[in-house]
Amino acid sequence: MEIKVIGAGCEKCGKLYENVQDAIKKAGCEAEVERVEDLIEIVKLGVMTAPSLMIDGKLVISGRVAKTSEIVKLLK
Repeated sequence: MEIKVIGAGCEKCGKLYENVQDAIKKAGCEAEVERVEDLIEIVKLGVMTAPSLMIDGKLVISGRVAKTSEIVKLLK
C-alpha cells in the first residue's frame, strides 16, 4: 500500500502524518508513507487543498486532518 500525506509542511499536515502513522500501527498493515511537500509535485497530483491524504493513487481526504480511527477504516 502506498500512502501520500500531501501538504507544504504546515502544522495540520504534520498532524495528519502522525495520525497516518498511528493508523497503520493500529490496522496492522504494511504501507509505504511519503510526505509530499513540494508545491510542483502537489500540483502534479491534482491536489488543491492541504492537508490531503492519498492511498494507492486515490485522493481520500482533502483539506482537513482526519482522525486516526477514520484512517484505520480507510486502510481496511
